[in-house]
Amino acid sequence: MADTGPDGRAHRYLIVGAGPGGLQLAYFLHRAGADYLVLERETAPAAFFRRYPRHRRLISLNKVHISEKDPEIALRWDWNSLLNDSPDLQFPRYSQEYFPHADDLVRYLTDFQREHGLNVRFSTPVERIEKADGLFAVHTAGEVLHAECVIVAAGWGGPYVPDIPGIELAQGYEDMPVRGEEFTDQRVLIIGKGNSAFETAQAMLGHAAVIHLASPSPVQLAWTSKHPGHVRGQYGALLDSYWFKTLHGVLECRVDRLWREGERIKAAITYTLAEDERTVLEYDTVLRCTGFTMDRSIFGPSCLPDLVPSGRMPAIRPDFQSANVDGLYFAGTLMQARDFKRASSAFVDGFRYNLRTLAALLAERYEGAELEHRMLPVDAGQLTSAMLERVNYSSALWTQFEYLCDVYVVADGRVTHYADLPEDYAVDRFGDAPLAFTVTLRWGPRDAHADVFAIKRHPVPERAHESAFLHPVVRAWRGREQIAERHLLEDLLAQWRDPVRHVEPLRAFLASLLPGA
Repeated sequence: MADTGPDGRAHRYLIVGAGPGGLQLAYFLHRAGADYLVLERETAPAAFFRRYPRHRRLISLNKVHISEKDPEIALRWDWNSLLNDSPDLQFPRYSQEYFPHADDLVRYLTDFQREHGLNVRFSTPVERIEKADGLFAVHTAGEVLHAECVIVAAGWGGPYVPDIPGIELAQGYEDMPVRGEEFTDQRVLIIGKGNSAFETAQAMLGHAAVIHLASPSPVQLAWTSKHPGHVRGQYGALLDSYWFKTLHGVLECRVDRLWREGERIKAAITYTLAEDERTVLEYDTVLRCTGFTMDRSIFGPSCLPDLVPSGRMPAIRPDFQSANVDGLYFAGTLMQARDFKRASSAFVDGFRYNLRTLAALLAERYEGAELEHRMLPVDAGQLTSAMLERVNYSSALWTQFEYLCDVYVVADGRVTHYADLPEDYAVDRFGDAPLAFTVTLRWGPRDAHADVFAIKRHPVPERAHESAFLHPVVRAWRGREQIAERHLLEDLLAQWRDPVRHVEPLRAFLASLLPGA
């Protein structure tokens, strides 16, 4: 049978998945009075975090004690809260730990859904999604629901299993033992060098005889890349043990083949940074910690989304819509393709802002609601004040650095300000304007410093473009082409208010480009 919405018609929005992404979008749609329904296969929200991370300690920061009490600014260091208007539904009320326990996030998300009365239908797995005549048909057990728009927030569908002969001999991250004592005196190979691999190695560090982490590329450290999904500092003990010659190691190699000989597992490897030297190593246990991939099995041929080249996640347009299926959007960690391993769209602290923007774009498209904006005069001084106010206050620009921007469109004798749009979306949407400015926070060049803890600074406005830390960057656009750019000096406390270092350089830059200035 077909399930319809309040007025005997199809639902406007169907959201697949009641994890943090699905709940965050549902909150915005619920607050707007939209016709939506969330479908969740499990009996409660947050299914992913009920199982992962396996060792139950999150890498998302929970900095509770800060000098700044403004709730907007506090979100810069609260990486787990969903955006909402309830003071009681902020994650620091659920945990005071800097690296919180995953069970606390499950408890928080469960309360979030219940307290806001979000429309979630549990125990409703989606079996297939099809599209015909502009309408989606979402098949569940025994019924078909229809919608104008489908937003998939189902997260990862399962583990990514690399194509290695003999990989079936490896235990997967999803079901391996988690007690380090299980590996006492063993030689262990961990395939992968991400946070799950280091999390796994850390647990067995005092028990295993040998731990090797293996992948073709070198370890990506978060303090070098500035990406929170790369290997974090709390896992440094394994790297210490490598350089202090404890027999543990981090190998840059391809695992060419695995096979069993007696009670041991042999691994044929090729070193990628040693002129393709080959060798065979042997282990008692091999573990697979190679991440996750999207499940496309629920999509019928009429709405099968394209994937990015790695095949692990959907390809999306700048407005978070499928690259090839109109009306199909992605939410939560599946939004990360356009800022992959740069900003934080893979994580709650990033995609919560993407979803606020997506809700506004959906309301514009399907409800005819005007995109929120404010008007400003064409005045360099007032525009400088407006831009600096935003970079000093916004948690969205802070967390979604180099991705979300504020755009200031100069046309018809006025400036129109739109907040928190993907920069590529803003440039394309307002590309016909005579002049537009985008404002983002950006890091300096990632590979400019041999030692990221010994950076030589040049604290003069003329060399602000050499700033290594997060700092404001204003770009000027005309006809979708960038015509100018101004960096403002980095600041230890992220306060860009100094008259000489910040205010006057930005005012002069804007005055040089504004008409009639």
